[in-house]
Amino acid sequence: MLSNTLIRRIEWGDCDPAGIVFNPRFFAFFDHGTAMLIEAAGWPMTRAVAEFGPIGWPLVATRATFSAPCATGEDVTITTRVVEARNSSFDIHHLLAKDGETRVEGFETRVWTLRDAATGRLRAAPLPAPLRARFLSQ
Repeated sequence: MLSNTLIRRIEWGDCDPAGIVFNPRFFAFFDHGTAMLIEAAGWPMTRAVAEFGPIGWPLVATRATFSAPCATGEDVTITTRVVEARNSSFDIHHLLAKDGETRVEGFETRVWTLRDAATGRLRAAPLPAPLRARFLSQ
C-alpha cells in the first residue's frame, strides 16, 4: 500500500505550558500527512479537483494511541500509509516517531466526496480508479 514520510519540527505553538505537544495538534499533523500522501500519489488538491471534481476527503472516524510525549524543538517523522481502500472510503495509519521510537499512532477513515448537483449536499463517491490503483501500489 502507498506510504509517504515527512519530517516535522515540533514548534512552540504546538505545545502546552508543559512544553509537550497539546494532543489535538497531532490530529492536525495527521490531516497534513493525509494531504501529503494524496499529493505523493500524484494528485495535489488542485489537480484532484480538476481531474476528479471532489469536494475533499472528509474524516469520518479517527483515534490515536499516545506512547510518549513530543517536545518543542524535536524533529519527528510522520509516516502515513493507506491501510485499506474500499469503494468510496479509505483507512489511513499514521506513525509519528522520534529516532525510531514510536511516540504516537493515528488512525483515520476518510470518504471521497462530491457535491450532489440536485441537493447541494456532500455525498460519498467512488474513489477514482487511478487514485485507487495508486493507493494499492507499493
